[in-house]
Amino acid sequence: MSSREVLRMKSRPTLVPLGTLIGRELRSEKLEKPTIKYGQAALAKKGEDYFLIKADCQRVPGNPSTSFSVFAIFDGHNGISAAIFAKENLLNNVLSAIPQGIDREEWLQALPRALVAGFVKTDIEFQQKGETSGTTVTFVVIDGWTVTVASVGDSRCILDTQVCVVSLLTVDHRLEENEEERERVTASGGEVGRLNIFGGHEVGPLRCWPGGLCLSRSIGDTDVGEFIVPIPHVKQVKLSNAGGRLIIASDGIWDALSSDIAAQSCRGLPAELAAKLVVKEALRSRGLKDDTTCLVVDIIPFDHPVLPPTPRKKQHPLSSLIFGKRSQNSGNKTKNKLSVVGVVEELFEEGSAMLAERLGKNFSLNSNSGLLRCAVCQADQSPIDGLSVNSGPYFSPSSKPWEGPFLCASCRKKKDAMEGKTPSRRTMTA
Repeated sequence: MSSREVLRMKSRPTLVPLGTLIGRELRSEKLEKPTIKYGQAALAKKGEDYFLIKADCQRVPGNPSTSFSVFAIFDGHNGISAAIFAKENLLNNVLSAIPQGIDREEWLQALPRALVAGFVKTDIEFQQKGETSGTTVTFVVIDGWTVTVASVGDSRCILDTQVCVVSLLTVDHRLEENEEERERVTASGGEVGRLNIFGGHEVGPLRCWPGGLCLSRSIGDTDVGEFIVPIPHVKQVKLSNAGGRLIIASDGIWDALSSDIAAQSCRGLPAELAAKLVVKEALRSRGLKDDTTCLVVDIIPFDHPVLPPTPRKKQHPLSSLIFGKRSQNSGNKTKNKLSVVGVVEELFEEGSAMLAERLGKNFSLNSNSGLLRCAVCQADQSPIDGLSVNSGPYFSPSSKPWEGPFLCASCRKKKDAMEGKTPSRRTMTA
């Protein structure tokens, strides 16, 4: 064989069997997508806690590669009907608010807004039942390494990373601790104060009146003013490929344990056992004074049976930089560095109770019929009947009636009531 033929053989691309290529792609996909392991434990005092676990959801029905998982806790009060209703309807209401035919990145970007619409729609639908119970909600969506958490009330979700830094992914909507929420409630027409007993002594936590609820956000509570809003705090983060652990629990856990102690009590244990240990630790610390429910969800690299414990003494020196803001100009080097040190990339966070600030300015138009679509309930309406979320309550000259998104009359009435522009539910039904 001549030297020229040898060179030609070397330059010719090496052929790889099709089966080998497919195997490589499947292995690559598995490495890119984490494994989800979870466990649940609970002890009932009143029987008003409910939870939702759906680990097999699909963005595109019938396509396993579009899978995502949902975990949620509903802590009911004044009865169980609101918690059950939210468990059965919230997920569908959220998904119905996400545009069809979009790719994964667009789906994740649309998710925070859809969560707001889904929470508000669920609240409106429950009001129509005429029942008075309410529920907190902590709702977690996991798609690959991206975690999106929406919450109202005081059920909490924490993240424990591989560098043993514990971060809160929710905001407690308790009037006692949240000054911003107290100011919002009073500005919207509610009153905040403690219970008065005989002799003028005040006892207990701060509550809003009428109703006496110590939370400023929930789903339900039809007997309380509309200033108790269902608009959730939403936070979206992307984990490094080292993974992490979520602990989602009702206030029966958090009234007994700090976030750090809850995380430390179960490190290195499988998720199912970890959930039981967290509940056991809360019971040991405080006793069973409330419903106590805990979900532990491990987001781990493929083929890892459990998140390994990381001793505190080996904590990474950069672990204080647990949250890194997304930079539009960040290159691959920055992203790789974030993955190596276990930094969590913060993609989105918003907690405003103003619906106009949460729904943005885009709106949906049915191209076939020319109808506008309500941003909350997804009902089609004619342009003549459509009301902009940004317009004034009585169409003042300064309002912008055609700046989207649009609301139907029912959802617009809900928006105005939450902002104190119309009488509250209690006033209307008195």
